[in-house]
Amino acid sequence: MSRIGKAPIEIPSGVDVTIENNKVTAKGPLGTEEVQVASELEVAKKDNTVVITRKNDDRKSRSLHGLSRTLVSNAINGVKTPFVKKLEIIGVGYKANMQGNDLNLALGYSHPILIKTPEGIKIEVEANTKITVSGTNKQKVGDIAALIRSKRSPEPYKGKGVRYEGEYVAKKAGKAGKK
Repeated sequence: MSRIGKAPIEIPSGVDVTIENNKVTAKGPLGTEEVQVASELEVAKKDNTVVITRKNDDRKSRSLHGLSRTLVSNAINGVKTPFVKKLEIIGVGYKANMQGNDLNLALGYSHPILIKTPEGIKIEVEANTKITVSGTNKQKVGDIAALIRSKRSPEPYKGKGVRYEGEYVAKKAGKAGKK
């Protein structure tokens, strides 16, 4: 039995969960999230929790059990408290700012990089070098943060680029030079 899958999901106050044909819909103060659970699993709402059980013990349903429970849990928790990824820009002349709803990055290229903010995601810039990505969908938040980081990932010699807050970048020694 999956240890993650068998754990019940607590429904926080202020969140309304409805289950219809293995489709879990969570409505909360920040918005609405939907998760379609695989047909090999059963979803039930008991008291103030959501429980996911397997119909049978075959390989596919065992592999989907923990995953489905985590996806439903993320949807329920995301409509109450947003998921947040913080990035920092390091490098001389590297900066970010918002142009309307779009993120404008100057990362040492000959052109500015414009990243459109998808629906349901909020991007904020503090002090031109700190970027905060937040939203109700954990996967979308991670995808947008990874997209921003990929535009100039940290290089190993000086550590310049876009990195996650607190990320460690192992630095390499440069050229030794003649002696």
